[in-house]
Amino acid sequence: MYRFLLSRQWVILTLLALVLMPVMVELGFWQYHRHEHRVEQNGLIEDNLRAEPVPVTELTSPGHTVPRSDYWRRTTVTGTFDAKHEVVVRRRTSADERIGVLVLTPLVLADGRAVLVNRGWVPAAPDQMTYPEVPLAPKGRVTITGRLKADETTGASGIKDLKGLPPRQVMLIDSGQAARTLGRPVLGGYVEQTAPTPADGRPEQIPEPDHDSIGPHMAYAVQWWLFVAAVPVGWVVLVRRERRDRLAAAAAEAAAAAEAGGADGERPEAVAGTPGTAS
Repeated sequence: MYRFLLSRQWVILTLLALVLMPVMVELGFWQYHRHEHRVEQNGLIEDNLRAEPVPVTELTSPGHTVPRSDYWRRTTVTGTFDAKHEVVVRRRTSADERIGVLVLTPLVLADGRAVLVNRGWVPAAPDQMTYPEVPLAPKGRVTITGRLKADETTGASGIKDLKGLPPRQVMLIDSGQAARTLGRPVLGGYVEQTAPTPADGRPEQIPEPDHDSIGPHMAYAVQWWLFVAAVPVGWVVLVRRERRDRLAAAAAEAAAAAEAGGADGERPEAVAGTPGTAS
Protein backbone atom coordinates (compact mmCIF):
# COMPACT_ATOMS: atom_id res chain seq x y z
CA MET A 1 0.00 0.00 0.00
CA TYR A 2 3.09 2.21 -0.06
CA ARG A 3 3.53 2.07 -3.80
CA PHE A 4 2.35 5.70 -3.94
CA LEU A 5 5.83 6.66 -2.68
CA LEU A 6 7.09 5.86 -6.19
CA SER A 7 4.81 8.46 -7.73
CA ARG A 8 6.41 11.61 -9.14
CA GLN A 9 4.87 13.82 -6.48
CA TRP A 10 6.22 11.74 -3.60
CA VAL A 11 9.64 11.22 -5.15
CA ILE A 12 10.04 15.01 -5.50
CA LEU A 13 8.79 15.59 -1.94
CA THR A 14 11.19 12.98 -0.53
CA LEU A 15 14.17 14.37 -2.46
CA LEU A 16 13.32 17.87 -1.30
CA ALA A 17 13.28 16.69 2.33
CA LEU A 18 16.65 14.95 1.88
CA VAL A 19 18.16 18.12 0.43
CA LEU A 20 16.69 20.43 3.07
CA MET A 21 18.03 18.50 6.05
CA PRO A 22 21.78 18.97 5.44
CA VAL A 23 21.18 22.57 4.36
CA MET A 24 19.43 23.34 7.65
CA VAL A 25 22.19 21.57 9.58
CA GLU A 26 24.73 23.88 7.93
CA LEU A 27 22.59 26.94 8.62
CA GLY A 28 22.45 25.91 12.27
CA PHE A 29 26.24 25.64 12.47
CA TRP A 30 26.58 28.99 10.67
CA GLN A 31 24.47 30.65 13.36
CA TYR A 32 26.35 28.77 16.07
CA HIS A 33 29.69 30.03 14.75
CA ARG A 34 28.28 33.57 14.69
CA HIS A 35 27.31 33.07 18.34
CA GLU A 36 30.84 31.93 19.18
CA HIS A 37 32.28 34.94 17.34
CA ARG A 38 29.99 37.29 19.27
CA VAL A 39 30.99 35.76 22.61
CA GLU A 40 34.67 36.01 21.66
CA GLN A 41 34.18 39.60 20.50
CA ASN A 42 32.46 40.53 23.76
CA GLY A 43 35.37 39.08 25.72
CA LEU A 44 37.89 41.01 23.62
CA ILE A 45 36.00 44.29 24.04
CA GLU A 46 35.69 43.83 27.80
CA ASP A 47 39.37 42.94 28.23
CA ASN A 48 40.54 45.92 26.13
CA LEU A 49 38.20 48.34 27.87
CA ARG A 50 39.40 47.20 31.30
CA ALA A 51 43.10 47.22 30.41
CA GLU A 52 45.30 50.07 31.60
CA PRO A 53 45.74 52.73 28.89
CA VAL A 54 49.08 52.82 27.06
CA PRO A 55 50.59 55.51 24.81
CA VAL A 56 49.17 55.34 21.31
CA THR A 57 52.66 55.15 19.80
CA GLU A 58 53.07 51.71 21.42
CA LEU A 59 50.05 50.40 19.52
CA THR A 60 50.25 51.96 16.06
CA SER A 61 52.45 53.83 13.62
CA PRO A 62 52.11 55.51 10.19
CA GLY A 63 50.70 53.01 7.68
CA HIS A 64 49.91 50.48 10.42
CA THR A 65 46.72 48.45 10.15
CA VAL A 66 45.19 48.10 13.59
CA PRO A 67 44.58 44.37 14.23
CA ARG A 68 41.30 43.16 15.69
CA SER A 69 43.08 42.23 18.91
CA ASP A 70 43.74 45.94 19.51
CA TYR A 71 40.25 47.23 18.70
CA TRP A 72 38.87 49.34 21.58
CA ARG A 73 42.23 49.18 23.35
CA ARG A 74 42.49 52.07 25.81
CA THR A 75 45.24 54.50 24.90
CA THR A 76 46.57 57.96 25.75
CA VAL A 77 47.78 60.69 23.40
CA THR A 78 49.58 63.94 24.18
CA GLY A 79 49.86 66.71 21.62
CA THR A 80 48.25 69.79 20.12
CA PHE A 81 44.98 69.77 18.19
CA ASP A 82 45.25 70.97 14.57
CA ALA A 83 41.87 72.70 14.30
CA LYS A 84 42.75 74.04 10.84
CA HIS A 85 42.53 70.53 9.38
CA GLU A 86 39.53 69.40 11.37
CA VAL A 87 36.82 67.63 9.34
CA VAL A 88 33.41 66.11 10.00
CA VAL A 89 32.39 62.57 9.11
CA ARG A 90 28.92 62.57 7.56
CA ARG A 91 25.85 60.41 8.22
CA ARG A 92 26.68 59.16 11.70
CA THR A 93 24.23 58.50 14.51
CA SER A 94 24.33 59.53 18.14
CA ALA A 95 23.73 57.20 21.09
CA ASP A 96 19.98 57.87 20.74
CA GLU A 97 19.95 57.30 16.95
CA ARG A 98 19.88 60.93 15.81
CA ILE A 99 21.56 61.60 12.47
CA GLY A 100 24.55 63.92 12.53
CA VAL A 101 28.33 63.98 12.07
CA LEU A 102 31.48 63.01 13.91
CA VAL A 103 34.11 65.64 14.66
CA LEU A 104 37.51 64.38 13.52
CA THR A 105 40.48 66.50 14.61
CA PRO A 106 44.19 65.70 14.07
CA LEU A 107 46.29 65.75 17.22
CA VAL A 108 49.93 66.59 16.42
CA LEU A 109 52.51 64.80 18.58
CA ALA A 110 55.79 66.27 19.77
CA ASP A 111 57.73 64.49 17.00
CA GLY A 112 55.55 66.04 14.25
CA ARG A 113 53.46 62.96 13.56
CA ALA A 114 49.69 63.15 14.00
CA VAL A 115 46.87 60.88 15.10
CA LEU A 116 43.21 61.34 14.18
CA VAL A 117 40.91 61.89 17.14
CA ASN A 118 37.17 61.36 16.98
CA ARG A 119 36.09 64.00 19.49
CA GLY A 120 32.42 62.96 19.34
CA TRP A 121 29.06 63.56 17.69
CA VAL A 122 27.27 66.82 16.83
CA PRO A 123 24.05 67.50 14.87
CA ALA A 124 24.41 68.02 11.14
CA ALA A 125 23.82 71.40 9.51
CA PRO A 126 20.33 72.14 8.09
CA ASP A 127 21.65 71.39 4.59
CA GLN A 128 24.40 68.99 3.60
CA MET A 129 26.48 71.62 1.83
CA THR A 130 27.02 73.68 4.98
CA TYR A 131 29.69 72.92 7.57
CA PRO A 132 27.95 72.25 10.90
CA GLU A 133 28.47 74.17 14.12
CA VAL A 134 31.34 72.40 15.85
CA PRO A 135 32.69 73.18 19.35
CA LEU A 136 36.28 74.42 19.25
CA ALA A 137 39.00 71.94 20.09
CA PRO A 138 41.02 72.71 23.24
CA LYS A 139 44.06 74.90 22.57
CA GLY A 140 47.59 74.21 23.68
CA ARG A 141 49.15 70.94 24.73
CA VAL A 142 46.58 68.37 25.89
CA THR A 143 46.49 64.74 26.93
CA ILE A 144 43.47 62.69 26.01
CA THR A 145 42.37 59.12 26.68
CA GLY A 146 40.42 57.10 24.19
CA ARG A 147 39.78 53.80 22.42
CA LEU A 148 41.91 52.76 19.46
CA LYS A 149 39.95 51.92 16.32
CA ALA A 150 40.97 50.75 12.85
CA ASP A 151 40.69 52.84 9.69
CA GLU A 152 37.24 52.57 8.14
CA THR A 153 36.66 50.95 4.76
CA THR A 154 33.61 50.61 2.56
CA GLY A 155 33.86 46.83 2.77
CA ALA A 156 33.81 46.75 6.57
CA SER A 157 31.36 49.59 7.21
CA GLY A 158 29.09 49.45 4.15
CA ILE A 159 29.50 53.22 3.78
CA LYS A 160 30.38 54.46 0.28
CA ASP A 161 33.32 56.86 0.10
CA LEU A 162 31.55 59.52 -1.93
CA LYS A 163 33.58 62.00 -3.92
CA GLY A 164 32.91 65.69 -4.55
CA LEU A 165 31.84 66.44 -0.97
CA PRO A 166 31.87 70.00 0.40
CA PRO A 167 35.17 71.17 1.95
CA ARG A 168 36.15 69.56 5.27
CA GLN A 169 33.57 66.79 5.00
CA VAL A 170 34.39 63.09 4.57
CA MET A 171 32.49 59.81 4.58
CA LEU A 172 35.10 57.51 6.15
CA ILE A 173 37.83 57.85 8.76
CA ASP A 174 41.01 57.03 6.84
CA SER A 175 44.46 57.84 8.24
CA GLY A 176 46.11 57.37 4.82
CA GLN A 177 43.78 59.91 3.23
CA ALA A 178 44.38 62.30 6.15
CA ALA A 179 48.16 61.97 5.76
CA ARG A 180 47.91 63.16 2.15
CA THR A 181 45.81 66.14 3.23
CA LEU A 182 47.98 67.09 6.22
CA GLY A 183 51.31 66.56 4.50
CA ARG A 184 52.70 64.79 7.57
CA PRO A 185 52.85 61.17 8.84
CA VAL A 186 49.61 60.02 10.48
CA LEU A 187 49.41 57.02 12.79
CA GLY A 188 47.26 54.17 11.45
CA GLY A 189 43.72 54.00 12.75
CA TYR A 190 42.21 56.64 15.01
CA VAL A 191 41.38 57.32 18.64
CA GLU A 192 37.81 57.58 19.92
CA GLN A 193 38.10 60.16 22.72
CA THR A 194 36.62 59.22 26.11
CA ALA A 195 38.37 61.75 28.39
CA PRO A 196 38.44 64.53 29.26
CA THR A 197 34.71 65.07 28.83
CA PRO A 198 33.76 68.50 27.39
CA ALA A 199 32.33 70.78 30.06
CA ASP A 200 29.11 71.42 28.11
CA GLY A 201 28.84 67.87 26.79
CA ARG A 202 29.57 68.89 23.20
CA PRO A 203 30.64 67.05 21.16
CA GLU A 204 28.78 64.05 22.56
CA GLN A 205 31.39 61.41 23.17
CA ILE A 206 30.83 57.91 21.79
CA PRO A 207 29.57 55.41 24.40
CA GLU A 208 31.27 52.08 25.02
CA PRO A 209 30.41 49.35 22.52
CA ASP A 210 27.89 46.79 23.70
CA HIS A 211 29.73 43.78 25.11
CA ASP A 212 26.99 42.20 27.24
CA SER A 213 24.44 41.06 24.67
CA ILE A 214 25.16 37.78 22.88
CA GLY A 215 22.45 38.33 20.27
CA PRO A 216 19.93 35.80 18.92
CA HIS A 217 22.37 33.58 17.01
CA MET A 218 22.31 30.64 19.43
CA ALA A 219 18.51 30.63 19.41
CA TYR A 220 18.53 30.67 15.61
CA ALA A 221 20.97 27.73 15.56
CA VAL A 222 18.68 25.69 17.81
CA GLN A 223 15.70 26.58 15.62
CA TRP A 224 17.44 25.34 12.48
CA TRP A 225 18.38 22.06 14.18
CA LEU A 226 14.81 21.60 15.40
CA PHE A 227 13.66 22.09 11.81
CA VAL A 228 16.03 19.28 10.80
CA ALA A 229 14.34 16.94 13.28
CA ALA A 230 10.90 18.11 12.15
CA VAL A 231 11.47 17.21 8.49
CA PRO A 232 11.48 13.38 8.84
CA VAL A 233 8.71 13.57 11.43
CA GLY A 234 6.62 15.63 9.04
CA TRP A 235 7.44 13.26 6.17
CA VAL A 236 6.25 10.24 8.20
CA VAL A 237 3.06 12.06 9.23
CA LEU A 238 2.29 12.89 5.60
CA VAL A 239 2.99 9.32 4.46
CA ARG A 240 0.70 7.85 7.10
CA ARG A 241 -2.01 10.34 6.29
CA GLU A 242 -1.72 9.54 2.58
CA ARG A 243 -1.88 5.79 3.29
CA ARG A 244 -4.91 6.26 5.54
CA ASP A 245 -6.68 8.37 2.94
CA ARG A 246 -5.92 5.84 0.21
CA LEU A 247 -7.14 2.92 2.36
CA ALA A 248 -10.32 4.83 3.16
CA ALA A 249 -10.83 5.64 -0.51
CA ALA A 250 -10.23 2.00 -1.51
CA ALA A 251 -12.66 0.78 1.15
CA ALA A 252 -15.26 3.26 -0.03
CA GLU A 253 -14.79 2.12 -3.63
CA ALA A 254 -15.10 -1.52 -2.60
CA ALA A 255 -18.28 -0.84 -0.66
CA ALA A 256 -19.74 1.09 -3.56
CA ALA A 257 -18.84 -1.70 -5.96
CA ALA A 258 -20.39 -4.34 -3.67
CA GLU A 259 -23.55 -2.29 -3.34
CA ALA A 260 -23.76 -1.80 -7.09
CA GLY A 261 -23.18 -5.54 -7.68
CA GLY A 262 -25.98 -6.50 -5.31
CA ALA A 263 -28.41 -4.19 -7.04
CA ASP A 264 -27.56 -5.63 -10.48
CA GLY A 265 -28.20 -9.28 -9.26
CA GLU A 266 -31.80 -8.69 -8.23
CA ARG A 267 -34.57 -9.89 -10.75
CA PRO A 268 -38.27 -8.99 -10.35
CA GLU A 269 -40.44 -12.23 -10.11
CA ALA A 270 -43.63 -12.72 -12.21
CA VAL A 271 -46.82 -12.45 -10.23
CA ALA A 272 -49.48 -15.16 -10.88
CA GLY A 273 -52.80 -14.03 -12.23
CA THR A 274 -51.59 -10.98 -13.91
CA PRO A 275 -52.64 -10.19 -17.45
CA GLY A 276 -50.67 -12.01 -20.16
CA THR A 277 -50.03 -15.17 -18.12
CA ALA A 278 -51.43 -18.63 -18.86
CA SER A 279 -54.35 -19.81 -16.70
